[in-house]
Amino acid sequence: MLKNYLKIAFRNLWKNKAFSSINIAGLALGLTCSLFIFLWVQDEYSVDASFKDGARLYTVVTREYADNKIIGGHNTPGLLADELKRVIPEVELATGYAYNHYFTFAAGEKRIKYEGNFAGEDFFKILSYPLLGGSPQTALKSPESISISQKMAIALFGSTEAAMNQTVRFENYKDLKVSAIFADIQGNASEHFDFLINWHFFLERKTWLKDWSSSGGPTFVKLRPSANPKKVDAEIRELIKKYNPQYTPSDRVELGLQRYDEKYLYSNFKDGEISGGRIEYVRLFSLVAIFILLIACINFMNLSTARSLKRAKEIGVRKAIGAIRRSLVFQFMGEALLYTGIAVFISVLLMIILLPAFNQLTGKSIITPYADIRFWLSILSITVFTGLVAGSYPALLLSSFKPIAVLKNTLKMRPSASWFRRGLVIFQFALSIIFISGMLIISKQLNFIQNKNLGYHKNNLIYIPIAGNLKNQFDLFKIEALKIPGIQSISQISKRPVELDDNTSSVFWEGKSPNSKPNFIQASVGYDFIKTMQSEIIKGRDFSTEMADSNNFLVNETALAKIGYQDPIGKPLKFWAIKGTIIGVVRDFHFNSLHVPIEPLVIRLSKGEMDGVALIRVEPAKTSSAIAGLEKLHKNLNPEFPFSHQFADEEYSFLYQSEQVVQKLSGYFAFLAIFISCLGLLGLVMFTAEQRTREIGIRKVLGATTASLYKLLSRDFLILILFAFVIATPLAWWAMNDWLQNFAYREPIHWTVFVIAGMASLVIALLTISFQAVKAANANPVKSLRTE
Repeated sequence: MLKNYLKIAFRNLWKNKAFSSINIAGLALGLTCSLFIFLWVQDEYSVDASFKDGARLYTVVTREYADNKIIGGHNTPGLLADELKRVIPEVELATGYAYNHYFTFAAGEKRIKYEGNFAGEDFFKILSYPLLGGSPQTALKSPESISISQKMAIALFGSTEAAMNQTVRFENYKDLKVSAIFADIQGNASEHFDFLINWHFFLERKTWLKDWSSSGGPTFVKLRPSANPKKVDAEIRELIKKYNPQYTPSDRVELGLQRYDEKYLYSNFKDGEISGGRIEYVRLFSLVAIFILLIACINFMNLSTARSLKRAKEIGVRKAIGAIRRSLVFQFMGEALLYTGIAVFISVLLMIILLPAFNQLTGKSIITPYADIRFWLSILSITVFTGLVAGSYPALLLSSFKPIAVLKNTLKMRPSASWFRRGLVIFQFALSIIFISGMLIISKQLNFIQNKNLGYHKNNLIYIPIAGNLKNQFDLFKIEALKIPGIQSISQISKRPVELDDNTSSVFWEGKSPNSKPNFIQASVGYDFIKTMQSEIIKGRDFSTEMADSNNFLVNETALAKIGYQDPIGKPLKFWAIKGTIIGVVRDFHFNSLHVPIEPLVIRLSKGEMDGVALIRVEPAKTSSAIAGLEKLHKNLNPEFPFSHQFADEEYSFLYQSEQVVQKLSGYFAFLAIFISCLGLLGLVMFTAEQRTREIGIRKVLGATTASLYKLLSRDFLILILFAFVIATPLAWWAMNDWLQNFAYREPIHWTVFVIAGMASLVIALLTISFQAVKAANANPVKSLRTE
C-alpha cells in the first residue's frame, strides 16, 4: 500500500512539474527563513548559558530613586565587590568589572593595541572562561597581573606556552606579568575581551570610583550553594545607605540581583525594574518564523486545492471501486509530506550555502550543528509539522468528493470551502502588510536617528586615543596638528561622546535641598571643546586660556534645570571636592543613544595629563590628507604607540547596530512574505479560473474583451486585499508603536506608511493575478466549451 502511495505521489509530482516546482519553492523559502531564525534564536538563548554553576551567578542591579523617578541599571560603586564579600555571608565571590578599554601593549619590538577590561581577582572563579595557562586562583591576584587571550599571546610571544610569566609593557609606563592565558572568546559569551587587568589597578587610575556616591561598571557575584537568592536580594537592598547616611527615602540607591545568564537578553529597565531587552527581538523573530511558515503552509493549501478538480475523476474512480476516505486522506497527507521533505532538503542546502552571509548580516558566528542530534530532531519535527499542517486541508477536501458527482461531471465546491481559502489569502496578505509597514517604520526611525540634530555635528569629527607621550605633550600635538591642511580645530575629552556614562551625586549648589541627591554625568574636556564639537553656548562662555578656569564648570540645559539657578553665570558649584563657578550653559546635546533622554551633564576643564580621546574637526573634502598628516605627526611624537582613529559618525551608528540588523531582516522577511503570499494568491486565481472555465468561454464567444475578463477575475481578490489591509493596519500600528517606546526620541507613525504598504501589496497582487487572468482570458473558448 505504501509503495503504491509513493508511486502515485511521484507520478503526480512529475506530471505537474510547474505546479510542483511552485509549491515546493514556496515551502522551501518559508522553511529556509524559519531555519535561519531558529538558529539565531537558539544562539541568543545560548549566550552566557554555558558557565559552570550558572544558577549561582548573578549581576548586581541598581535602582536609583531621585527627582520622583526610578532609574535602573548595572553601574555600581567601585568598592562594592569587596564589601559584598565582607558583609554578606551568602556571597562567596564577587568582582568589579569595567569594559571597552583600548590600550597599547609592547613585548620586545612588538607593539599592538587591544581591547580589554579590568576585573577583580575572583573573575575567573566566577565566570569559567577556559584557561590555556595559569589558574583561576592566580590569574588576577596581583595589581601587576594581566591575563591575555590566546590570540594576543601568539601575536606578542609566538605561542601560548612562551607567553606564560612573561612581561608586557602597558601603555609604555608599567610592566605587567602574564599570569594566565584564556581561549579566544566565542560568540556564546556576552563579555568579549583580549585582556584583563586587576581591578585595584583600575581603581588607582580612577580614584573617583572609590567614592560610594559614584558609579562605574557592573559587579558580578557568585552565591554559596546554600544561599537563597531572594534573601540575598533583600539583604543587599539598603547596603549603600550604610556608606551614604545622608540618603533619604526619596533620594536613595537600592541594590538587587539579576541572574547572570539573563543579563544579555534582559538588559532594559523601566521605572527601576527589568523590562526586557534583546528578548523582545527574540520573541519577535520567533513569531515571524511561525508566521512565515504559516504563510508557506497556506500557500501550499491554496495551490493544492487549486489542482483539486484535476484529480476529481481519479478520486471518483478510486471511491467507486471501494477506496475508503481514510486511505485517501493518508495518501494525500503522504503526498504533502513528500513535498515537504523535498522542500526541507532544499531549505537545509540553502541554509548551509547562505549561512556565511547570514552571519555577516547579523554579526553572529553560527555554525551548522551537524553533530547535534537535537538539530536533526528539530528538522524532523518541522518536516512532520509542516507536512501535516500544509496537507491537512487539501487531504480532507479531496477525500470528501462524492464519486457520483465527480463521474457525472456535476461536482460543485461548497461555499464554506471557498470562504476558507479566501480567509487564508486575507491572513497571508495581512501578515505581508504588517511586515511591509514594520520595515517602513523601522527605516523611518533609523533615518530619523541618523539625521536628527544631536546638538553637535558628528560628521567630519575624528577621535584619536590619548596615550603615551600624547598625555603630557597634548598641547604640542595640538599646535602641530593645527598646521596640517584640512584640520579646523582640536580638543580632548575624557571619553568619546557616545560613551559618557560616569555619574555622581556629589554635586552641590546654593539652595540645594539636603534631601536631594540627583545624579549627574561628568566629563573632563580640553580647550576649544565647544568649537570642535560645533555645539552651542547659550549662556556665558566656553573655557578660555586667558581666564583662570581650572575650577570652573560648564553645564548643559538639563543640568541647569536640575540645579534651578535663574541666572547661572558666576553662581557657585561644587563638584566632588572642586569648588568653582558656572561659566557657561551648553545647549543639550546627545551623548548617548536616542533610546534614553538627555541626562544632566557637568563639564570640567582637564588638569594636566588625561586619558580619553583627542577630538579633531576636519574639512569635509580633506579627510584623507588630514588623517595622513595626523598619522605622521603621531609617529613623531608618540613612536611607542600605533596610530589609530575612529570616525564619530561611525561610532554613533554603532549604537544602533541591533536596529540596523532588524531593519535588514525585516526587509527580507517582508519580501519573502509577499512573494510566498503571491504564490498562494496565484493558486487561488488558478482555482477560480478553473472553476469558471466554461463561463469565461461563453463570455468570450459573446464578445467579452481580455480587459473585462481580467476585471471579472481580479475584482474579488481586490476585496480580499482590502480586508487584509483593514485587519493589518491597526495590528501593525500597535506593534510598531510598542517598539518605538524603546526610544526616548522617535519619529511619529504617519498614516502614509500604511497606505504605502497597502498599495505595494495591491500592486504586487494585481501583477500576480494578471499572469493567470490573462492566460485564462486568452484561452481558446472552443476547448473550454466542449463536452468531455
